[in-house]
Amino acid sequence: MTNVADTAPVPGKREIPAGRLQRLRDLVTATEIDLRLFGMLLALAAILLVFNVLTDGRFFRPVNMVTLSVQAVSVAILATGMVLVIVSRNIDLSVGSLVGFIAMTYALLMTDWLPNILGMGPDFPFRWLIALALGIGLGAAFGAVQGFIIAYIGVPSFVVTLGGLLSIRGAIWYLSNGAAVTGLDPTFRLIGGGGRGSIGETLTWGLGIVGCVAVVVLLLNGRRQRRRFGFPVRPVWAEVLLAVLGCGALLALAAFANGNYLAPGLATEYARERGITEPPGGLKVPAGFPLPIILLIGVAVVMTWIAKRRRFGRYVYAYGGNPGAAELAGINTRLTILKTFVLMGVLAALSAAVVASRLNGATLDIGSSYELYVIAAAVVGGTSFAGGIGTIPGAVLGAFVMQSLAYGLSFMGVNSPGQNVVAGIVLILAVAFDSWNRRRGTR
Repeated sequence: MTNVADTAPVPGKREIPAGRLQRLRDLVTATEIDLRLFGMLLALAAILLVFNVLTDGRFFRPVNMVTLSVQAVSVAILATGMVLVIVSRNIDLSVGSLVGFIAMTYALLMTDWLPNILGMGPDFPFRWLIALALGIGLGAAFGAVQGFIIAYIGVPSFVVTLGGLLSIRGAIWYLSNGAAVTGLDPTFRLIGGGGRGSIGETLTWGLGIVGCVAVVVLLLNGRRQRRRFGFPVRPVWAEVLLAVLGCGALLALAAFANGNYLAPGLATEYARERGITEPPGGLKVPAGFPLPIILLIGVAVVMTWIAKRRRFGRYVYAYGGNPGAAELAGINTRLTILKTFVLMGVLAALSAAVVASRLNGATLDIGSSYELYVIAAAVVGGTSFAGGIGTIPGAVLGAFVMQSLAYGLSFMGVNSPGQNVVAGIVLILAVAFDSWNRRRGTR
């Protein structure tokens, strides 16, 4: 029997009518928005807003947001691969050490090995591209070795990659005799961003417009495919709303990126190269999107395509959801696991390129604690340790959430140990939420 007091309205409290609440839910359902990703976007916006308030409006400026984004790229690239590793019920603790090892390899290739052994001096064309290709090959080789031990010999991934974390980190010291190496190829350094490593105002607006066109085309193509195969389609108003929101967000990001200007010295060089007379207050040249952001966009698109559209990606999710059923279905599960670690090694090489080029060299501590932030980014982004669940966009957003916390705390003067405390707490809360969510789904 229902108690009348339980259903009575609370004095002074405004109740939302049940019918209106249901209509709101129906509107959200009609748009088919991923509520978890949408919630992460709101969480990211809330973090940025809180830090902006705590710093009296100094935090949320174009130059700070661009710096934050560039620093998040290396972790975000790794997180896209960690999604597939965790989805397949494995883990990779060696990513940070591998990033450090390949970054040191890049530095030695361009400062010592290529010019002194192979005679490829600074004037040799595409020297940086040769170093990048060798680094990617090295990352794939490391991933293949670890993946083979895990998939074909049967050693747990935790043990193999923990051994990789320790041994590779020690190998960095032997590689450079404990010394830092600086002086990378000028073209290679553009990968890390900076004043000259940006695409400029015009290309930034062009990229935003291309993104808008892509959003509209994808929506129209998805609607056409649904009608073709007899699936229900979203209402027209929902399609228009998604297109407007998507295009508005892309153009707003382009405008915000163009609010970041070149440093005065680079602006002077820009004016001199183009014969422009500088005004008394100095020339303001919009820098636009940094090249690391463009690289991250490309990696995220390719990884999403692999995860959603390719057979390999479907095999990874099938194995993570039910390994026994995947084997009975004829999936070569060992080869699938091997491929995930090879892909992780390739992404580590790309991440190392961003870090090394941004620092113009390599030190012994590059990549330290990366494994913590990469795993946290994937889990915060919705990847489940139980396997079979995870998205690439979620991992990228998770990386930006983690980096926003770290950058904001650093901006306020909190030291590295304090940042690690916060990162650890966030990781525990994310795993706890995932466990609670799975238990609720089984009821």
